[in-house]
Amino acid sequence: MNLEETIKTHSDMLYKICIVMLGSQQDAQDVIQETFCRYWEKKPVFSDAEHEKAWLIKVATNKCKDMLRFRFRHPQIPMDELINKLAPQQEQQESLTELMELPENQRVVIYLYYVEGYQVKEIASLLGISVQAVKKRMQRGREQMRIYWKEECCR
Repeated sequence: MNLEETIKTHSDMLYKICIVMLGSQQDAQDVIQETFCRYWEKKPVFSDAEHEKAWLIKVATNKCKDMLRFRFRHPQIPMDELINKLAPQQEQQESLTELMELPENQRVVIYLYYVEGYQVKEIASLLGISVQAVKKRMQRGREQMRIYWKEECCR
């Protein structure tokens, strides 16, 4: 069986197993993708269709266990809870929420500049990018924030 046929045949069943184990659609999709990547890389030889199915289930469940182990070792705080801790006032919470929605490269430079107080040259040095790249990311980030605040004010 080729990869495309294998995906069509087994992806639904693997998805259901992963959803039950992980309780998250995104994580289940990630595990299925990793499982089929492993299948593609290893190109295992199977004695029959049941052997192939068992191999895919075993790989997927092991990947799920790895993900659960990672979650246990690296607990995460929900974004709302984190924002409430960092910003006690409602206006600060709204600004921080909007900042967190920016692309990472824009979010980092804006945070370093406005919150941590670094200068543009220092940010460029810290991130290993040019001064012009820092300025452009700040410009784009500020523009996104401006658009957000215009929409909020007009509601």
